[in-house]
Amino acid sequence: MRYAVLAASVVIQVCLGGLYAWSSFVPALRDSYGLSSAQTQLIFGLMIAVFTLATVPAGRLLERRGPRWLVLASGLLFAAGYLLASFSGGSFALLLVGIGVIAGIGTGLGYVCPLATGMRWFPDHKGLVTGLAVAGFGAGAVLLSNLAEILAARGADTLSIFRWIGIAYGVVIALAALAMRFPASGRLSKAASVPTGRRLRRDPFFYGLLVGIFSGTFAGLLVIGNLKPIVLAGGIPPVHAALAISVFAAGNASGRIAWGWLSDRFGQRTVWLSLTFLALAVVVLGVGAQSIAGGLVAAFLVGFGFGACFIVYAAQVASRFGPERLGRVYPFVFLGYGAAGVVGPWVGGWLYDLTGSYDSALLLSLAVVVAGLAGSLWLLRQASTGREEISTRTPLVRDSDPAT
Repeated sequence: MRYAVLAASVVIQVCLGGLYAWSSFVPALRDSYGLSSAQTQLIFGLMIAVFTLATVPAGRLLERRGPRWLVLASGLLFAAGYLLASFSGGSFALLLVGIGVIAGIGTGLGYVCPLATGMRWFPDHKGLVTGLAVAGFGAGAVLLSNLAEILAARGADTLSIFRWIGIAYGVVIALAALAMRFPASGRLSKAASVPTGRRLRRDPFFYGLLVGIFSGTFAGLLVIGNLKPIVLAGGIPPVHAALAISVFAAGNASGRIAWGWLSDRFGQRTVWLSLTFLALAVVVLGVGAQSIAGGLVAAFLVGFGFGACFIVYAAQVASRFGPERLGRVYPFVFLGYGAAGVVGPWVGGWLYDLTGSYDSALLLSLAVVVAGLAGSLWLLRQASTGREEISTRTPLVRDSDPAT
């Protein structure tokens, strides 16, 4: 049964992860419907932000109702959002509401279910199982970007492609929901007794993860939201520019599995390792995007580093608070990703509109990753020091209210 749950989790994430193929639609939205680069990235950024905010109530509903009904609602909303966009006539406002808000809510409701459910079925391999599940989210961009290219080559416009996405993906998500369920055992781990809620906001460990995920996803989202125009601006032919999206997604998917394996073995150190890797990958993109080989290698490396953001922090939450509390605690850490979604892609598009180049956007993303690396390193060390002091001065007392 648990392998059926894992397979359904991957399928759900593949569908929801199609959002990372967004830059495939950016040139057409600009050329055919008159949207600016900043407007196209605002749609993408709003979807990320709404998706992230929706995971907070989704985590609470998951504990009360289980994953099946939540994933069904996800599929319906995801389909409704893309269908509204397909009938928008290119209206920025309707695209913003359809994809940015409605599909964003659907993505948020569905995203947290495979993570929390998979960890309950495989408690001894939290990092690897989470990596396998959300590798589908990264791989979803490969599928959708190639599907979009095939449909466009056959004469389909962008809005009709949105219609196909809504119908096909909505049905697949709903069918995958039928396999989703929690295991019969509901016993909480000892780590789950650590208090959350308001007291979480005073925990430097929480802020260390928040700073880390914000900085990493800021850079990754800025790149993926603008990737096709970035490599086109570097002089790479359109056919290879489209391939760059698939290469990024392949790096993203493989990175999620690899960083999950590393997280199980190196624990908290993978936070700093992943941010260092991502910073170096952004440098490679800035230098190598002028050649086909360099652009594709750089796209893979940035995707590989970006994929760590969705494994490392979830695994750290599960290790500290217990896998049973992932659905309740992780969405608050994940808000850093939502904030990065609002700011990162839009700033990248805005800087291009302002300067006619993506160089300044890549320099900014590098600076944010380096600052996040330093900030998370300091905060997580503060959390470790504080925990050591408490353990030497007071005995461990189990929280009287495990739901707080």
